[in-house]
Amino acid sequence: MDIEDRLDILADAAKYDVSCSSSGSSRPNRPGGLGNAHYSGICHSWTADGRCISLLKILMTNSCIYDCEYCVNRRSNDTPRAMLTPEEIVLLTIEFYRRNYIEGLFLSSGIVKSPDYTTELLIRTAKLLREREHFNGYIHMKGIPGTDPKLLNELGRYVDRVSVNIELPSEKSLHLLAPQKTKQAIMAPMKFFRDSIRENKEERKKFKRAPSFVPAGQTTQLIVGASGESDRQILLLTQGLYRKASLKRVYYSAYVPIMKGKNLPAVKAPPLMRENRLYQADWLLRFYQFKVDEIVDDTFPDLDLEIDPKLSWALRHPEQFPVDVNKADYEMILRVPGIGVKSARLIVASRRFSKLGFYQLKKIGVVMKKAQYFITCSELPVRTVNEMTPQRVRNLLVQKPRKKYDDRQLILDFGDEENDSVYIR
Repeated sequence: MDIEDRLDILADAAKYDVSCSSSGSSRPNRPGGLGNAHYSGICHSWTADGRCISLLKILMTNSCIYDCEYCVNRRSNDTPRAMLTPEEIVLLTIEFYRRNYIEGLFLSSGIVKSPDYTTELLIRTAKLLREREHFNGYIHMKGIPGTDPKLLNELGRYVDRVSVNIELPSEKSLHLLAPQKTKQAIMAPMKFFRDSIRENKEERKKFKRAPSFVPAGQTTQLIVGASGESDRQILLLTQGLYRKASLKRVYYSAYVPIMKGKNLPAVKAPPLMRENRLYQADWLLRFYQFKVDEIVDDTFPDLDLEIDPKLSWALRHPEQFPVDVNKADYEMILRVPGIGVKSARLIVASRRFSKLGFYQLKKIGVVMKKAQYFITCSELPVRTVNEMTPQRVRNLLVQKPRKKYDDRQLILDFGDEENDSVYIR
């Protein structure tokens, strides 16, 4: 099997790791053209400052000694197997980089022989890139549970980011779907990287030329829908990981029903909307000063799939509104549906010079379709949630058109009522 065929297999096997998104492009170059979008392995990710970068995203091998029920690469699955050597991965990375296809490497792997042996191959790949090829681009690799800390320490010296995937939200689910893995084995490398990153930061404060250690931090991934945990259980785990393990990101992957197993749920399609709501809740935890018990609780353990978690919280707590955007503190403004972090900061900064009205808020970037029901300001054209009812506001915001009409029609909206839209042919 030549290297292109193996690349196709290993790039396809890597698509279920959601630490970055696949480009999905297969547009080849033509005579006289410029550039080439290769479908195998090229994916997009984003830097901390918002730049979109391209990565070579592949598995070193899709062979694995483990037999996790949910995994397409499990030992018992009858699927074509392939492996790239460290030298071949280095060759691909450098050639793709020289052609401006990529700006970095995202390398994961099935477990070959043992965690230590697999990590040694990852280290060799990173070492060749850094020392032989003098590659200074972005490298993201996996921290494999069960690996010797000495090997993890060596790996951390060469890569920018590591990820130790938890995959399943509870120890019970691990025992059921991945009996060869344990909670302790997964948490051990995560704790090691956390402590080592902290030590390295202190060392670099004292010695500017001290070598860096995983400068971009560590991440993890959770599979959503393969086991029976509620959204509350998942978010409590997420909250704990951010606090205790100092993770940069927790990624959520909707369970794709491509495998059959006696303990796997019978689902027809991946729970993509649930995955999206979990990402929104994750942002509330990280940037909006929410706690898990505010987003979901024992009464409502799962996220509302019709509306986003912030709007759901606001509708359950109408007593907190309306908020006067010209007087309220930053923390309360941040909790208004339709107002993001950037918009909240601009509101606090702008109101020192003049009172803000409907049109000023719209220019700032506030989504007034949502926010107008939860705020007071000058020139507000609609009633607030307390003048109406939470259910009424919900109906307006999730309202779907009842009539089919031609997109060439002019639509005039005359007010608050559901049926106030007039279609002019």
